[in-house]
Amino acid sequence: MAGLLCGTKRKKQVSDLHEEGKNAINTPMLPSGTEIHPEDTMLEENAERNMLDPTSRENPKFKDLQRVLIDWINNELEEDRIIVKGLEEDCYDGQVLQKLFEKLSGRKLNVAEVTQSEIGQKQKLQTVLEAVNELLRPHGWSIEWSVDSIHAKNLVAIVYLLVALAMHYLAPIRLPEHVSVQVVVVKKREGILQTSHVTKELTSTTEMMMGRFERDAFDTLLDHAPDKLNVVKKSLVTFVNKHLNKLNLEVTELESQFADGVYLVLLMGLLENYFVPLYNFFLTPENFEQKVHNVAFAFELMQDGGLKKPKARPEDVVNLNLKSTLRVLYNLFTNYKNSE
Repeated sequence: MAGLLCGTKRKKQVSDLHEEGKNAINTPMLPSGTEIHPEDTMLEENAERNMLDPTSRENPKFKDLQRVLIDWINNELEEDRIIVKGLEEDCYDGQVLQKLFEKLSGRKLNVAEVTQSEIGQKQKLQTVLEAVNELLRPHGWSIEWSVDSIHAKNLVAIVYLLVALAMHYLAPIRLPEHVSVQVVVVKKREGILQTSHVTKELTSTTEMMMGRFERDAFDTLLDHAPDKLNVVKKSLVTFVNKHLNKLNLEVTELESQFADGVYLVLLMGLLENYFVPLYNFFLTPENFEQKVHNVAFAFELMQDGGLKKPKARPEDVVNLNLKSTLRVLYNLFTNYKNSE
């Protein structure tokens, strides 16, 4: 009996040693702290799987990006009584993505409303992503997502998709700039798993993300001659106060005092010599949406006055983007500098 037990123990030790050796062979260069799940080793030859590095998952900027996207989705889908708490768990089955795309595009997709099975969920995702890709590809977007990656709850793929939609539809949100994550790429070559790290850039600068690639005088001014910025700001302050003083109003801070749109609306009325009815805008805006409404309304008045559509978005002005505010005011200055 003792010999039998000893033999069994020896076989187990050999088996454990064999398993340890196999793992060592199958996971060369595996970054420390990276967790490989069993399903990640079940790859076909030359296949690969991407996983978010645990360190990047805890990155504060990446977490902030997720929070901004979640708040945006919840605001867009408030009427549908949809509440997203986590991107991985709430977006993988296609239901939220379907509703979001329909809301943004104004298109109704031909998909089942409720799908419980994996096949049904993937079919819905296929329809949604085909519509998204058809929309984005002509504009030069790199498609960094797929049905399989979204359904597998690949957080990087989901974030890529949502950022692309937010940027394409000029969502009234401020995406954190320069958010990058590390992705672990697992490949199977000749039966052996190989791993490597790849950096994925999810966001760049606000101006590039919103499609404003062209540079103008203010870009040059801020980048190469910041000492002259105060001269420009002083000229603009003098210009706007020349007209706002007629209503006993005065501006001292260009960045903040035009952010709610009230002074912009009143200024347009003064420049064009008409009274703007108070029911057309919020004299004391209480939230972000009301401020955006005011600025957007001021932009409409500018276009009615024959000015070109401002390059800036109303949301940029509300978010205290200095260059956007300067561009709007300088446009008024060049067109009305001789007005009394």
